[in-house]
Amino acid sequence: MRETIAKRYEEHWQRISAIQRDLISEGGLIYVDDLEGAAVKLRQFIDRIRTASYGYAGFFDAIKVKEGELAAIYQYDLNLMTLAEEVGRAIDNVEAALGTDGLKTAIRSLTKVSQDCVDAFDRRAEVIKELSNGSESDQPTADKAG
Repeated sequence: MRETIAKRYEEHWQRISAIQRDLISEGGLIYVDDLEGAAVKLRQFIDRIRTASYGYAGFFDAIKVKEGELAAIYQYDLNLMTLAEEVGRAIDNVEAALGTDGLKTAIRSLTKVSQDCVDAFDRRAEVIKELSNGSESDQPTADKAG
C-alpha cells in the first residue's frame, strides 16, 4: 500500500516540477521559490513513505500485530490516500491560477496541504512506535519467564 501511495504522490511532485519549468520559461521566477517549498515538503514525504515500507517490514515480523492495531495503521494509510486527492486539487488550483493574482494564494494552499502530508505521516509513525512499545511490554521477559 505504501508504494502505491508513494507513486501517487510522485505523480503530483512531477506535476509541480512541470509547473516550475513553465513558470521559469514564462518569466514567473518570483513564484518558483514559493512553489519549491511545496515541492520539497512533498519530496520529503515521498522519501519517508518509501523508506518506511522497508523499515517497518522487520517490525511486523518481530511482533504480533493485533487486528485492531493493524486496522489503525491501515486507517492512517487510507488517510494518506485522501490527502493525495487534496494535493491533486491544490495543484489543479495552482495551474488554474497561473498568470493571475491568485497564484500566490494557490501556492500557499499547496504548501499547507504538502505540510499536512508530512504531519499525517509523523502521526502514523508515532502510532507505530506506540504499538511497538505496547507489544514489547506484552512479551515475556527473562525476569517474568524465570
